[in-house]
Amino acid sequence: MTEERRNKVQTVLNKRQSNLTIVFEDVQDPRNITAVMRTADAVGVQDVYIINSGKPIRKLGYKSGGSTSKWITVHQFATVEECFTELRKRFSVILTTHLSSDAIDLYSIDFTQNVALVFGNEGDGVSDKARALADGNFIIPQVGMVQSLNISVACAVSIYEAYRQKKLAGHYEQSSMPAKQMKALSNEWGLE
Repeated sequence: MTEERRNKVQTVLNKRQSNLTIVFEDVQDPRNITAVMRTADAVGVQDVYIINSGKPIRKLGYKSGGSTSKWITVHQFATVEECFTELRKRFSVILTTHLSSDAIDLYSIDFTQNVALVFGNEGDGVSDKARALADGNFIIPQVGMVQSLNISVACAVSIYEAYRQKKLAGHYEQSSMPAKQMKALSNEWGLE
């Protein structure tokens, strides 16, 4: 690894945000997941969670996500309950995307705390089970007739709002990643 590449990898690692994650529930098209992983990498999200009640996704392709699958840690679960049990260990707030009367506006979320955002599949959205286990729902404000966005677009809009808030709060000035995870990623990424 060249010194320039080593510096780039170390800089990226130092800006990773361990207090923000994306959760996919039964997303049908793996290309949507890899497209979101590319955006997650761009804003420093290290971990993504996939709930797949069918068979696990074995390979996340490169077409829409570039090579981000080697830089993002993917956690896969067969059930909503298993995933939410793990999320509760790391995140103080879990919010689902759902059009409901009690949903809060994306821009009302405090992304300076530990937040997990759950996005449902392309047809049915987030399940009743996930909504029941979450702390609430959020919506992306829209003024058009169709009140939904493609999942990769919805995720991008949401995590860039998180990026904006976290940048203003100085989160990218210091690493928020636990030392053990930082060490493991340093090894995995070839820094040690």
